[in-house]
Amino acid sequence: MGDVVQFKRPKPSHLHKGNTLCRSGFHKWEVSSEKQFDVKQGKLVTVYRCKRCGKIKSKAL
Repeated sequence: MGDVVQFKRPKPSHLHKGNTLCRSGFHKWEVSSEKQFDVKQGKLVTVYRCKRCGKIKSKAL
């Protein structure tokens, strides 16, 4: 016989872990160094990406 695999429904706390903070506006921003120069504006741009949800915001210097 094989191993017995339990099929449990995940708790809501495990499904929404980290997303509740982002929905309330408390993102965990970290600097993403993929794109540093904006050609249209001709300025250096700092790109921030939320570690939890992946939302992107940018700030021109």
